[in-house]
Amino acid sequence: MKPIKIDWDFVDSHPMADKHDDDSPELTDEDFARMRPASAVLPEIFGAELAAEMLKPKGGRPRKDNPKVFVGIRLDTEIVDSFKATGRGWQTRMNDALKQWLREHSAV
Repeated sequence: MKPIKIDWDFVDSHPMADKHDDDSPELTDEDFARMRPASAVLPEIFGAELAAEMLKPKGGRPRKDNPKVFVGIRLDTEIVDSFKATGRGWQTRMNDALKQWLREHSAV
């Protein structure tokens, strides 16, 4: 991954650069020294059972039995434009059109 370059002169020149926010002050070394990980703090706040649930890794979307495969494919502009013109879900409709074609043109 390419590192992000930050123009600090531009950031420092912003009109709000010298304004301090009393509601959200800059953290000090003392603040960082007092910090504890969520695994140590959440049980005190919510109890062990709820904290354990909150700290579980998120599983994301359930895996499909038959997941789709990413394929890079080059198509004529008119085909892509026609499907895109049908709105959201155009890739699913293109997939369905290909399934229909396969049903009608068996490989036998």
